[in-house]
Order: sequence, then structure tokens, then C-alpha cells
Amino acid sequence: MAYEFEGVQYGKLRDMQEARRARYVQLLEEGLNFTQAAHAVGVSKRTGKVWRNGRTRSNGRNERPLVDWYGGRVKDSTTTVSSRYLSIDERIEIADLSRSGTSVRGIARRLGRSASTVSRELRRNAHPADGGYRPHRADQLAASRRPRPKRRKIRPGTDLYAYVAAGLRRHWSPEQISNRLVREYPDNDHMRACH
Repeated sequence: MAYEFEGVQYGKLRDMQEARRARYVQLLEEGLNFTQAAHAVGVSKRTGKVWRNGRTRSNGRNERPLVDWYGGRVKDSTTTVSSRYLSIDERIEIADLSRSGTSVRGIARRLGRSASTVSRELRRNAHPADGGYRPHRADQLAASRRPRPKRRKIRPGTDLYAYVAAGLRRHWSPEQISNRLVREYPDNDHMRACH
């Protein structure tokens, strides 16, 4: 099934939604108000508000705001990240060299990266419509994939939390707690903790 937004076909709903969000932010930068920008990309005012402010969805997944409220500017995605990730400058160079016909291995040599890193970058971030590589879009997609909002397993108010807290009060090691959980609750996957 193909999804379409602004005349571009997307193979996955997630890719189309990313394009919608990017267009929403672009419209905000161009001076549209939040309601106008939301309606222009075909979403409700409420969805636009979630994209703007960030919200915790009912499924427990945190959505970060796309807009930095300190001055109403879009958040700067060029924040310093670990050197193990490709930078925007490296992505721009990959795009330029790829367009000029340089091989994946040639690009990798030039960047001092593994050929598999460059190949994966080109494959993973190819534009859904034409297969071309767009470095700024690739950087945004990579930044959105980086955080992993995962709920804590040992949360206050749960049986697991109470059991772990009681074990720690008895001066049990994390390994002892983990092993006892498996023995005492063999059929309950919710009562598991890694040490």
C-alpha cells in the first residue's frame, strides 16, 4: 500500500508522517500560525499541538516537541553527538560524492568510515519517491531514530518494584534478586529483572 503526501508516494506510513511533520515545521518557519500549518499538512489542530509541544501518548511513548519555545524557533538538530554517528557535514559529503558517481568504498575511504556504514546510510535514508539521498532529511531521520523512549520496567507501585526494594533492604545482590524472581514466579514474565 502506498501513501501520498504533496504528490509524493511513500511506501511506509511512517515515512509519509515524517514528511508531514517536516513540512509542518517548515510552514511554521515561514510564518504560518500553528492552526494554519496543521490544516495545510492535513492534520488536526490537536495533532499539530502534539508535534509542537511534545506529549506522552496513551501508548506510553513520549513524543518530543518539534519546536523550541524559547524564541519559537525550530530545535537545532546540529547538537553535538557521538563521533560514532555520522555528522551533517559527513552526510552532505556522502550526497555530493554519491551524486558525482564515487563508489561506496571511495566515499568511505574519503570519510575514514567503514564502507558498510556508508552503504547502510545510503540504503536506509534513500528518499521514498525517487531513491535519491538527501543529507538534511537523512540527518533528521537519524536524529528521530536515536532516542529510544522505553518505559522503566521497575516502576514504583508495581509488585516487581516492591519485591526488588524488599530484596535490597535484605542486602541481596541484584543477581540474587533476579534469580529468586525466576524461582518464585516461574510463570510470570512481568516479574523479571536483569542484573
